[in-house]
This record gives sequence, structure tokens and C-alpha cells, in this order.
Amino acid sequence: HVQLVESGGGSVQAGGSLRLSCAASRSLYCMGWFRQAPGKEREGVARIVTGGGSTNYADSVKGRFTISQDNAKNTVYLQMNSLKPEDTAMYYCAASRSVWCSTTFDYFGYWGQGTQVTVSS
Repeated sequence: HVQLVESGGGSVQAGGSLRLSCAASRSLYCMGWFRQAPGKEREGVARIVTGGGSTNYADSVKGRFTISQDNAKNTVYLQMNSLKPEDTAMYYCAASRSVWCSTTFDYFGYWGQGTQVTVSS
């Protein structure tokens, strides 16, 4: 069993920044961030392979969001800059035991409870 605890959500004006944190009870192969806006499907935002540190981003956040990790703390971060109203969503931390998580946002089977991010115009 893996526990994931997110923190750092909140409200910010467009153009602002927020940093999300996710503390895991143990290390898995990949960690990632997903989001779900009201009435929309959940989408992968960013993921990182914990062993090698390789990262991948959704096109909509490339150049604005950065995923990073502190392996000693089993913690992953999502630095979000230049936020837009369309970034408003519930953000979820997720983890995967599958090596395939390095190539796709599928195979994430462990989830946190989510943290709300609201960006106002």
C-alpha cells in the first residue's frame, strides 16, 4: 500500500505561481501529477521516473510547469508558473510501479486525495 499526500494548492491570479508537493510513503518507479477540471476528463500533466529523473509534460504545460523530486524524502514537486485560468482544476499526485509509466500517463495506480488550484483572470 502506498500513501500519497498532496499540499500546496490554492488560489492565484493569472500569471502567478504555485508549487505543489506530494509526499509518498515509499518510492515507486514513477511519480506524476494529473488534473481534472469540472466537466472534463482527468489528464496527465507531468511525470518523472524516480530512478533516472527523466520527465515528461503535457503540451499544455510545457515551458510553464516543472516536475522535480527529492528522493531522500520520497517527495515530488510541481512548480507551476505563468498560470492561466484554464489551469484551474483539482490536481492529483499519482504513483506507478510499472516501467511503462516512463512512456505514458497510463499505469498509475496509486492516487492522492487531490489539491485544488484556482486561477482567476
